[in-house]
Amino acid sequence: MDANLVNQAKKDAFKRKRDILFLVLAGIFITNAILAELIGVKIFSLEAVLGITPAKISLFGDFQLSFNLTAGALIWPAVFITTDIINEYFGKAGVRKVTLLAVALISYSFLVIFLVTKLSPAQFWLDINSTDAEGNPFNIDYAFNTVYLQGLGIIIGSLIAFVISQFLDVYIFQRLRKVTGSKMIWLRATGSTLVSQLLDSFVVLIIAFYVFGNWPLSQVLAVGIINYIYKFVVAIVLTPLLYLGHYVIDGFLGKEDADQLATEAAQSSQSIF
Repeated sequence: MDANLVNQAKKDAFKRKRDILFLVLAGIFITNAILAELIGVKIFSLEAVLGITPAKISLFGDFQLSFNLTAGALIWPAVFITTDIINEYFGKAGVRKVTLLAVALISYSFLVIFLVTKLSPAQFWLDINSTDAEGNPFNIDYAFNTVYLQGLGIIIGSLIAFVISQFLDVYIFQRLRKVTGSKMIWLRATGSTLVSQLLDSFVVLIIAFYVFGNWPLSQVLAVGIINYIYKFVVAIVLTPLLYLGHYVIDGFLGKEDADQLATEAAQSSQSIF
């Protein structure tokens, strides 16, 4: 077979695998980003889940804070990890594409939910769901609207924080990669996540509860610190998953092609935008 044909076949096979990889990573990223926003309305006690005494940390005055976290925090680490993997193999352009697409789809999701909550409920639906498991009066339409409708400030703050933290993450990641080369994955992945999530933890609270809400700045700072401590610990604990992801991708693309893709991504990602 002609050498040119063989080389072209290899290039076409690599392109197909690269496109499949990006599609899978983008799907994981966007799905978890949307889910984190939807389930984020529930606040849970991490100490109660672990069966330990609440921390009751005193910060900035009279606030005694325990690790009461949004349920979205459970799957948000999947977004961190996927961001770093996309960053590694597809660079700034890849992260920008999935981030903007995720923002558009999250906005669309909230718009649909808002419109659905305005629909008049069917009477039989209200009747058959008129009591809870203990027989207490229960308004399922009110419960539905309460669960799915989040405040405008939370939505705006969340989306702004998400975009800013993503672009900051990709910039720091690539700057660290310029220093470390293809080695020390843990440093550039964990380092970029820790810095970007420091900003994310406070931006969303400042916009949602200080600008649009009535929290004092001291409470915003206290809650932000608690949230960041959780994100910091999770980012460290989940570092081995990054190596697993690289191992799987190296096997899928082939080590040589995977390294080439990562090198090209780094060369095209020197600025923050």
